[in-house]
Amino acid sequence: MFKIFLIFCSIFLSLSVFFSGVIFSSAEVLDPNVVIQKRAELEAELASIEKQIEVQNSVIKEKQRESTTLERDIAIFESKIEKSRLEIRARDLAIKKLVDSIKEKEGFIGTLSSKIDREKESLGELLRKTNEIDSTSLIEVVLGYENMSDFFNDLDTFGFIEEAIQDSFNELRNDVTRTQEEKEELMVARTEQYELRAIQELQEKKNQGYKKDKEQILKVTKGEEKKYQEVLKVQQKTAAEIKSALFVLRGSDAIPFEKALLYANNVFAETGVRPAFLLGVITEESNLGSNLGSGNWKDDLYECYIRIGYKTSAEKQKTAFMEITSELGLNPDILPVSKAPYYGCGGAMGPAQFMPTTWSLYKDLIAKKTGHNPPSPWDPEDAFMASGLLLKDNGAAAGGYEAERRAALRYLAGGNWQKPAYAFYGDDVMEIAVKYQSQIDILGL
Repeated sequence: MFKIFLIFCSIFLSLSVFFSGVIFSSAEVLDPNVVIQKRAELEAELASIEKQIEVQNSVIKEKQRESTTLERDIAIFESKIEKSRLEIRARDLAIKKLVDSIKEKEGFIGTLSSKIDREKESLGELLRKTNEIDSTSLIEVVLGYENMSDFFNDLDTFGFIEEAIQDSFNELRNDVTRTQEEKEELMVARTEQYELRAIQELQEKKNQGYKKDKEQILKVTKGEEKKYQEVLKVQQKTAAEIKSALFVLRGSDAIPFEKALLYANNVFAETGVRPAFLLGVITEESNLGSNLGSGNWKDDLYECYIRIGYKTSAEKQKTAFMEITSELGLNPDILPVSKAPYYGCGGAMGPAQFMPTTWSLYKDLIAKKTGHNPPSPWDPEDAFMASGLLLKDNGAAAGGYEAERRAALRYLAGGNWQKPAYAFYGDDVMEIAVKYQSQIDILGL
C-alpha cells in the first residue's frame, strides 16, 4: 500500500510541475502593453511621413503643369530630393518596425522551445511512474489496500493521469506546430527587411541623382532664366536624334528608340496600354537590374527556391523554363535570367522580366498577337506584347495617372502593390513615361 501511495504522490508531483511549467511559460512573453505602445508610436510616425511624401508628390505634380522655367524646375528637383529623403526615412522606420517584430517573434519562439523542453521532462517522469505502476501486479496492488473503495478511487485517479498524459502529448504537438509557424513568419519578416533595405539603396541613389542634376543646372545657368532657356533649346532633341537613340533593354540587345516605339504602338493597338507608359515600365525593369548582371536558371532560380524552402515552386519554375527553352531550341544553361539579389531569388526572363510560369500563362496569347509561335521572352517584340498584356490585366488600359501607376505597382509586387515600400516603383515609371511622352510628341507619332 505504501509503495503504491508513493508512486501516486510522485505522479501528482510531476503533474504539478508540468502544469506550473505551462503557467510559468506564459509569464516569459514580452509585456504586451510595451510592445503595443512601441508599435503604435512607430506606425504613427510612419503615417506622418507618408503624408509628407504625398504633399511632396502634390507639389511635383502641380509644378509639372506650369510652364518650364528655371524656378519651376529647381522647385521640382527640391521636392523630389525632399520626397526621396522622406522615403528613405520611411524605409528606416519600416525596417525598425520589422526588427522589433522579429525580436518579439524570436522571444516567443524561445519561450515555446523552453516550454517544450519542460513538457518533455515532465512527460518522461509521468511515463516512468506509469510504467512503475504497470510493472506492479494487480494482486500486489489490491492487497495493499485495506478498503476496496480506496482502490477504485485510486484507479479512477490513475485514469485521470493517463488522460492528462494524452492531453499533454496533444499540447506538445500543438506547441511544435506553433513554433514552426512562428519560425516561418520570422523568415518572411527577414526577407521583407532585406527587400526594404534594397529599396532604400535605390532611393539613396536616386536622391543623389536629383542633387547632381540640380547642381548642374545652377552651375551652367548661374541662376539666370535667360541662360536656362538657352540650355533647354540645346537639349531639345530633333526627331532624327530621337529615332536613332538606343532603347536599352534588360536581357536583350538594345534597339533604336523608333523600333521600341513601333512595338509599343502595336501593343497599344492590341491592348489599349499607352506607349509612353509601356516604355516607362520596360525602362524601369532595366534600371532595377542594371547592377545585378546576368544570372542562370540553376543558381538564381531553381536552387535559390530550394534553399528558401519552396521546393514545389522550384520544380514548377524549372519545368516551365525547360519547356520554354526547348520549344525555342535554345540552350537553357547559357540564357540570361535575372540574378538573385541578396534578399530573394531571380529567374525573370528578358526585357519584360517574366517568371517562367507567368510566361507560360501568357504564351499562347502572345503568339496570337505577334504571330511568333512559339514566342520568346528574349525577343523585344514578344516581350513588349507580354508586358502590355499583363499591364492590361492590371488595369492600365483604363488610362489616367492613378490607373497606370496602380498597374505598374501590380506588375512589380502583385497582391502586395499597396505596400508603401513599393511606391517608388510606380512613381519612377510615371516619371519616365513623362519623358517618353515628350519624345513621342516631338516625333509626332
